[in-house]
Amino acid sequence: MPEGHTVHRLASALTAGFGGRRVRTSSPQGRFPDAASIDGWVLAGAEAAGKQLLIAFTPEESVDVSDPVARWVRVHLGLYGSWTFAGEEGFALAHAIGAPRVRIGERETRQGGGSGAADGYDLHDAATEDWRRLVPRPTTRLRIAGPHGLADLTGPTACEILDAEGRAAVLERLGPDPLRQDADPDRFVERVRRSRTSIGVLLMNQEIIAGVGNIYRAEALFRARLDPFVPGKDLTAGTVRGIWDDLVPLMRYGARTGRIVTTEPEHREIEAVIQERTRATRQNGDDDPSVVPREQSFYTYHRQTLPCRLCGTAIRSTELAGRTVFWCPRCQTRRSRRASWTTEHPAAAWADPQDGQLR
Repeated sequence: MPEGHTVHRLASALTAGFGGRRVRTSSPQGRFPDAASIDGWVLAGAEAAGKQLLIAFTPEESVDVSDPVARWVRVHLGLYGSWTFAGEEGFALAHAIGAPRVRIGERETRQGGGSGAADGYDLHDAATEDWRRLVPRPTTRLRIAGPHGLADLTGPTACEILDAEGRAAVLERLGPDPLRQDADPDRFVERVRRSRTSIGVLLMNQEIIAGVGNIYRAEALFRARLDPFVPGKDLTAGTVRGIWDDLVPLMRYGARTGRIVTTEPEHREIEAVIQERTRATRQNGDDDPSVVPREQSFYTYHRQTLPCRLCGTAIRSTELAGRTVFWCPRCQTRRSRRASWTTEHPAAAWADPQDGQLR
């Protein structure tokens, strides 16, 4: 399932490809008949709230999204949903986001799935000279076609049209999103500290914090040196706020690059191995030798049984609320204080906020 940074990249891709332009919308699969109600409308923009994608449509370019007539298409990709793009040179700056698929117009074949498909990848320019003649696959839930390209949605968990009240309800039930400008970290701190549930479970609860998935959960807890099983109520406000402050630059880097990288530069070549089982933890640019390899990108995620990069203790894993949690039983023993090394080496020290380049 895509983590929040991927959905923010998707919102940017849709806005870049269609923003402010009149589009055609259809449901080749037939399972989203409401697509006809916004056919010929202007795609005013797209936003992400955690793992929820909201695409704004207005009947005319002059109509603001705050007008009651505006409508939003809410999409949740889930485990198997994806968007694929095709169009003119530079259109949307993406080929595919979500569970990996082949290009539009080719035979549909899933390239893996599950958590390995969650992070956004294969982000290449999708120039296709004859994109206007591409026939949608029978499984296409929604097709958006504009003057310069098109985007096909397949396999989402949710795809529906909302009015302003419906959009507000979606945002209200979600916790704050570290990637949104309107996020209130105090809401996150308060909700965690009121709960008897373990911090490892709370970080995956979208009503507590929106956009964090299994990778960011495992890595943020390691960087904070926190035991995943400590109840939220046992943590200090400073500790919980420290998790938020660490996630913000980490997720911003992910949104800029399509890659989750949580390791400090000096730790990356130590025990550079990952246990991928049968599903690859693929990321954008894996074939690019200039990016940090996924084997060097994580401290604990999919590194069960392997030595911790810092202390050499075997990384452990177990099921927690239906998902696998990864942690180092030696490093992650703190239950109320933030780890000193995270304070000394914040993510902002190695992820340039302007260009997203690793230092």
